[in-house]
Amino acid sequence: MSISLDIQIKSNVPNMLNRIKQKLANLPQEAYKEFVSNTPVRSGNAKRSTRLKGNTIEANYAYAGVLDKGRHMTNRGMRGSNQAPRGMTKPTVDFLRKRVSQIVKGK
Repeated sequence: MSISLDIQIKSNVPNMLNRIKQKLANLPQEAYKEFVSNTPVRSGNAKRSTRLKGNTIEANYAYAGVLDKGRHMTNRGMRGSNQAPRGMTKPTVDFLRKRVSQIVKGK
């Protein structure tokens, strides 16, 4: 008497990885939108001058560094914007961490 056992394993891992990969590919655009939404507005120049080039967000204006430091004290007094007290990069990085976690969890 002989016993034969045929075991087949069907895996959804490749499909799951493809979905994750597709969602991760959208992260630069999502990060750009988040960065711009955190950019303060006085004249609108900062938002207009922020671009997404490939996977890089470029804030191309002279005072980008001051705004990105957030609201802070200098020897010349308070600098930065009340509209973006944490700047733009820190909230964007927080958003990305949360978003990547959601993507990995399948959301």
